[in-house]
Amino acid sequence: MSGASREALASARESLDALADNTSVDAAKLADELAAVTGLLDREVSLRRVLTDPAQSGEAKAGLARRLIGGQVGGETADLLAGMVRSRWSRSRDLVDAAEELASGADLIAAERAGVLDDVEDELFRFGRIVGSSSELRAALTDKVADRTAKAGLVRELLGGRANPVTERLVARLVTAPRGRSLESGLNALSKQAADRRDRMVAEVTSAVPMSDAQKQRLGDALAKLYGRRVHLNLDVDPEILGGVQVRIGDEVINGSIADRLAEADRRMAG
Repeated sequence: MSGASREALASARESLDALADNTSVDAAKLADELAAVTGLLDREVSLRRVLTDPAQSGEAKAGLARRLIGGQVGGETADLLAGMVRSRWSRSRDLVDAAEELASGADLIAAERAGVLDDVEDELFRFGRIVGSSSELRAALTDKVADRTAKAGLVRELLGGRANPVTERLVARLVTAPRGRSLESGLNALSKQAADRRDRMVAEVTSAVPMSDAQKQRLGDALAKLYGRRVHLNLDVDPEILGGVQVRIGDEVINGSIADRLAEADRRMAG
């Protein structure tokens, strides 16, 4: 997003966070309703164009949004959408992307309240690894001809009882409504959003053998010093690393042994 849309999205995030402070708000229900709004806006191109028309007043657009969905969703969802359409958007499509992000954000709030946000982060990462290692599974989950209900059923079969319900909902929503994204990019976006809930960066760490708790703690502390933020480690094992470790944070890839990297972190901090 750019320009006005970035500002509108930031305002929408603040509104969602304000709702999150109210523990009486059902975050999971809010997520489902926002997902339904996303689907409506995604299908109805003319509607989202009207709701983002800069020639119309914000109050007029908010009133239209309330009339359209007021009887179908709760007051919190209606308030969020009304606030969003009062803002200016660079593109009408950005409104849909924002509604989708808020839906995922509401589910992550539910996970945070339940104290399982870390688990959801880890499960999203592991599921991405599983998909990446199985071309047949990826093909089944991304089949454009397959019925949405069948895809959702496959996700339930894969994750039901094995992962947190929030993880299952997020993955099912991504699989059944990818909206032009690859499965991998969608899972990465969800992982980043989960990390951002706690103002953390995500590091994908690949090592030759499983790391000990002490090694994970030292690596996490060193990366936090380097980047000035808490860093969540998504861990994977690959014997081809040959005793070293590879760390990927965003577009940056760091290769080397754990000891070398920690020593470099200490030198940089000392400098």
